[in-house]
Amino acid sequence: MSRKTLLWMLAGLAIAGALLWWFAIRPGNDRPRYVTIEAARDALTEEISANGTINPVRVVNVGSQVSGTVQQLYVDFNDRVVAGQVLMELDPQLFRARVAQSAAALANAEAQAALADANAKRAAELRRQDYISRQDYEQAIATQRSQAAQVASARAAAAQDRANLGFSIIRAPVSGVVIARKIDVGQTVAASFQTPELFTIAEDLTRMQIEAAVAEADIARVKPGQTVLFTVDAFSGREFRGTVSQVRLNPTTQQNVVTFTVVVDVPNPDGALLPGMTVNARFIIRELADALLVPNAALSWKPADWNREQANATAGTGSILFVLGPDGRPEARRVELGAADNDRTVVTGGPLKPGEPVITGLVEPAAKGGPPGQAR
Repeated sequence: MSRKTLLWMLAGLAIAGALLWWFAIRPGNDRPRYVTIEAARDALTEEISANGTINPVRVVNVGSQVSGTVQQLYVDFNDRVVAGQVLMELDPQLFRARVAQSAAALANAEAQAALADANAKRAAELRRQDYISRQDYEQAIATQRSQAAQVASARAAAAQDRANLGFSIIRAPVSGVVIARKIDVGQTVAASFQTPELFTIAEDLTRMQIEAAVAEADIARVKPGQTVLFTVDAFSGREFRGTVSQVRLNPTTQQNVVTFTVVVDVPNPDGALLPGMTVNARFIIRELADALLVPNAALSWKPADWNREQANATAGTGSILFVLGPDGRPEARRVELGAADNDRTVVTGGPLKPGEPVITGLVEPAAKGGPPGQAR
C-alpha cells in the first residue's frame, strides 16, 4: 500500500469519526444534559438574618420641673458629664422673689400664731376664774389651732419655693456623654403640662445594644446567649460580635408583618459604634461540623415529566431530589432535611451518599449550527 493511499484512508477515518461524534451528541439528538453538584460532607452554620439599630444600653432624658428662661448653658453635644454636674441654669429672679414672698408669709403666720397662743393662755386662766364663757374659751383654742395650721402651710409653701429655686439649676442625674441638646440660651422652658426634654445623656458608650426586628417565623429559634455577628455601613470590611440578652414579648405589626424585638448586647471598647447606626445582623442558631450537604437548587428542580403520582409512589417521607444515575437518567431520592443556609441544606436521612451527583438544572442547549455543549 502506497503512502498516499494510507494518508487518504486515515483522513477518511478521521472525518467519519468526527461526523459520528457530532451526530451522537448534537443538540436535539441526545438525551437531556444536566447540571450536577456532588453531595458532600462539610461544615454549615445555621443562622437567621435581621436588621436593627444600635442604641446605648441606658439613655437618660434630662428635663425641668419648673418653667423659665434659659440664662446659662454649660454643656454641649458630646461633652462628658458626671452625676451632679450643672448643665444649665434658668433665670432665678422670679424664683428668688417667690422665696422672699413665702418667707414673709411664714413670718406673718408665725406672728399670728404667737398672738393666738397668748390669747389661748389668757382665756384658759379667765375660764378657771369663770370670767369668760365656755364658748369664748373654745373660740380662743380654735383660733390657736388654726394659726398653727397656717404656720405649717406657710412653711410648706416656703419649702416648695426654695425647692423650685433649686430646680432652676439643672444637674446631670448620671455620669455619661451628652448625645443631644434640645435647648439654647434665651429659650423659654415651659413645664406646665409635661416635663420638657432638655438633654439626652448616654450613660456608657463602651457598652451598646442592638434592637433587632426578628420575623415571627424565626423568633422561636432565637434564645438568650446566642452569638450575633453583624456589620454596619460605616465599617463595611469589619464584622462585630454581640450576644442575645433579651427576647421581648411585645410584638410589632407593620403592614401585616409581625416582628419581635430582640436585644443584643454589644461591647464597644473603641467607640466605633455610634447611637443610631443601622446593622445587618446574623443570629448564629447552631454550627454543624460534619454534615451531608446538598445545594438548595436541587430541592426545587424536577424533571419536566414528573407528576404527583410519581412523587406519591416514591417510598419514604420527606423531600424529593434527583441524582444522575449511571445510565445518565435522573433517579428520584426522598430525603429528610435539616438546617440550611442561603446556599446549602443538610440531609439528615435518606438514600443519599456523599459524592453522588445531585441534579440542580438542565444544561442550556447550544445554538443550532454552533459548537456542541458540554455535558456531564
